[in-house]
Amino acid sequence: AKIIARALRDAGMEVIYTGLHQTPEQIVETAIQEDADAVGISILSGAHMTLVPRILELLRANGADDVLVLVGGTIPEDDAEELRRLGVAGVFGPGAPTSEIVAFLQRAVPA
Repeated sequence: AKIIARALRDAGMEVIYTGLHQTPEQIVETAIQEDADAVGISILSGAHMTLVPRILELLRANGADDVLVLVGGTIPEDDAEELRRLGVAGVFGPGAPTSEIVAFLQRAVPA
């Protein structure tokens, strides 16, 4: 996550890195407070099908459903498809080049 944050900063994006082990509530609260265009979540625990839908739900409930959600980590393709169906803008697996993630956000978020 820190490597991605650094690559995004190097590309000229403002990044708020909240650290590890944030709850969905903490993630959404920070996104709203910081008026974020996107939220990137790195999940290696396998809890993506619990945590990410909750984040999407909380964003909608707080009128922030325009915030793009990106997820990275060890996510099986079937789960990645379901996450996209639920509203996740991008899913990136282990080894995804940082340049791919930067380019995705540059296309998805207006400057």
